[in-house]
Formats: sequence, structure tokens, C-alpha cells
Amino acid sequence: MSATRFTTPFNARSTAADVVAGVDLTGQRAIVTGASSGIGVETARALATAGAEVTLAVRDVQAGERTAEDIRSTTANGSVRVAPLDLSDQDSIAAFVAAWEGPLHILVNNAGVSATPERRTPEGWELQFATNHLGHFALATGLHRALAAAGQARVVSLSSIAHVQAPMVFEDVNFRERPYDRMLAYGESKTATALFAVEANRRWAGDGITVNAANPGAVATNLGRHLTPEDYANLPAFDFKTPEQGAATSVLLAAWPQLSGTGGRYFEDCNQAVRHSAETPLQGVADHAIDPAAAERLWQISLDMLAEARRA
Repeated sequence: MSATRFTTPFNARSTAADVVAGVDLTGQRAIVTGASSGIGVETARALATAGAEVTLAVRDVQAGERTAEDIRSTTANGSVRVAPLDLSDQDSIAAFVAAWEGPLHILVNNAGVSATPERRTPEGWELQFATNHLGHFALATGLHRALAAAGQARVVSLSSIAHVQAPMVFEDVNFRERPYDRMLAYGESKTATALFAVEANRRWAGDGITVNAANPGAVATNLGRHLTPEDYANLPAFDFKTPEQGAATSVLLAAWPQLSGTGGRYFEDCNQAVRHSAETPLQGVADHAIDPAAAERLWQISLDMLAEARRA
């Protein structure tokens, strides 16, 4: 983490609309994954409000079309489109990348699954790691040329406070050798998304691409649909946000002009996070999620997994 912590006038109660007030994204093109529900909708809405051309990359195209129509009507921005994307399906990702034409200024890796029962992709990958990290990794690397063509592009990688108890177990990212723990698997997938921001920013800054990680905070959305009443009883006493507040940090990293050129950092509540500690159990970023060596190792593992899948 940089010695100089990046702070803004915004806070945990700020909304995505607050962040884009006065921001002009006219002429910029954005992709928001998982934009048919939850904070993805409000992320896309805020970017559209600021004038961006926004693509909602979603599994459920019908739900995406309903969302797009709602955003078009509430923002008077007709440049909101929908494209199919299933992040657990490498063929779907490849098709999305192949169909994209021209520069890409903003990529918000928002979609995710949480606390799922043990499930695997056709490649045998654990579903949460495959979707939350590896799917977005394939998407972002596949779109690298489009991001570089934009001149000054931004990528936002969504993480979670769940990462703090879950350093990567690189020898077994797919839970093949250890008992499956759905909460631990979720936490590791969110450590991975934070590490992605560190290494992607290191590799791509020279192309004018900045990459940051965002913890949106606790938001009651369908991301928690696999949580049981017992799970909720065991959760810490989070101060839940509205979807509009939950989207604010993503939108800040995607669009706030003063962040231009700032990358490789982990943000929450619209400010760069402090280091996680026992004194701040529900805040901060753990050292293992911003470790450059771990980030580089994860990048190579991810490349190797995708290469092996293509050979199969």
C-alpha cells in the first residue's frame, strides 16, 4: 500500500449519484458486469447519468433489458445496451471479448457469487473462484487491447471484507485437497480479486490503464441468496448500506476525475482503506490481499489455468 493514503470528500453514506455529480463521461464507453441487479444496476445508472455509453454484461439478458430500459428512462441516456456474459463459462467470455469493438474506457468487474454450495465448472474449477476471479481475469485480459486503446482506462475489481480471513492457498485454489468451506472459498475469491488489481495495475500502468479494488460494504442484495438464517446469525454486526451507497466506491474508482493515474490500491467507503487490524475488524485491507509477490503468483496461476482449459 502506498505510504500516502488517498482520501476523498466522500464517505460510507455517499451515494453513486453524489460521486458523479458534475462529472462528464461523454464519449467514454463502460462495461459493468452483473448489472441486472444489486449494486451493479446503480453503478451502471451513475455512469449513464454522467453521459457514458454503458454495456450491461449479464447472464440473464431479459433482466438486463428491463434494467437497461429503466436506466435509459431515468437518465435520458439512450446509449445503454445489454450483452450476454456468463463469467463461469469461458466460451461465453471469449464470445463477449470477440464481439467487442473499439476502445474501452471503464471496466467494472462487479458480478459475483457468494457462499454457494460446492459446485464446479466444466473445467473442474471451484465456482466462486472461477466466477469472481478467473472469469473476470479472462475478461479483463481479453479486453486489454481495447482498454489500452482508450488512452486512459480504468478497471475496478470488486472485493469484500470477507477477504481478511482468507489468504490464498495457492496449492489448492479449487478445494480439491481440502474440505470445501463455502464461506472460506468466497473469502479467497475476494482476496484474489484484490490481488488482481495489484498485479494488473503493475503490468498495465504503462498502457495508461489503472486498476483498483473496491469493497462496496455490506449491502442486502441477491448476492446473499445462498446464506442461511444461521449464516446471518453468525455474521458481524455490519452497518448495511443501500445499493446506491454500495455502488459509490466502484463509481468513484471508475469515474472520479481526481483519481486519474491512481492505481493498485484497495478502497472502501469511497477512500483508500486502512490496514486491517483487530481494532478495525470490519474495515481495512489485509496484507495478504495487497502483497505484490502473491499478486504476481496468482497472475501466473490464472494464466496457466486458462491455457490448460484451452488445450483441453
